[in-house]
Amino acid sequence: MRTALLQHPDSACHVMQPRHPEAPSRIEAVLERLQASGLAADLLHPDPAAPVSNEDLARVHPAEHLALLERLTPESGLAPVDADTFIAPGTLTAARAAAGTAVAAVDGVLGGDYERAFCAVRPPGHHAETRLAMGFCFFNSIAIAARRALEVYGLERVAILDFDVHHGNGTAEIFRDDPRVLVCSSFQHPFYPERMKGPMPAHIVLTPLAAGTRSSAFRQAIERDWIPTLETQRPQLILVSAGFDAHRDDPLGGLALTSDDFRWVTDLIAAAAHDYAEDRIVALLEGGYDLEALADSVEVHVAALAGR
Repeated sequence: MRTALLQHPDSACHVMQPRHPEAPSRIEAVLERLQASGLAADLLHPDPAAPVSNEDLARVHPAEHLALLERLTPESGLAPVDADTFIAPGTLTAARAAAGTAVAAVDGVLGGDYERAFCAVRPPGHHAETRLAMGFCFFNSIAIAARRALEVYGLERVAILDFDVHHGNGTAEIFRDDPRVLVCSSFQHPFYPERMKGPMPAHIVLTPLAAGTRSSAFRQAIERDWIPTLETQRPQLILVSAGFDAHRDDPLGGLALTSDDFRWVTDLIAAAAHDYAEDRIVALLEGGYDLEALADSVEVHVAALAGR
């Protein structure tokens, strides 16, 4: 399976206060592990992508959203966006690079350069709503990638699968009224961000998990909720919000998964991509804040994407 590893040096431009969990060291740990394991040698390594264009950005976020973030950007130090999220002088550079990398991965997959891609970029994006940055997220990179697949390549059905410990509220909000995009999100509940309440349309699938949930219950819930909806929608492309903070060692989550569970769920996604989407998958790094657990989990995730 031709699989690409996409990264961008501008991921390091987004620097928070000391000991902040969403740090450049996350990407360093991932890349070092993929190299040390020998897996990186089996992957394609495209050149760094261009920053996301305003045209691609505008398919998800209005101009006012970008303008607000630009106004908030300080010349030095940090400025608050909300209680959990701060913006630094290099934040938008990193966020544009992350979204641009997601776009490039879609181009590479749908253009036939490779079947699958993993994007090792930051900051994450799945909490960013149409007009709201939150939860360490500024631009919703996976939503931008999905809209490119729909509007530029003419796909009719895309699935976004999110196994981060936190609900992908931004992705669900963006596509709530767009049934072309199936959004499946498993997450700890009750837990941050608690933004999506009330009845959901059929293409927004929520899989809440109690704190302490382990492998068996997680796998049963995914099989119950995700497989039938994937069979119904038959996506032409699968996008993955690959958050690994549901790992039992992660400091920000309360679930009890292991790297084996991330291998299992990636195999499930790969099987669906084989059945419906011509093997096409683009995965983007979201959460994951214990560096050893993150490196372990990304290694098995990328190995499964590559068919190893």
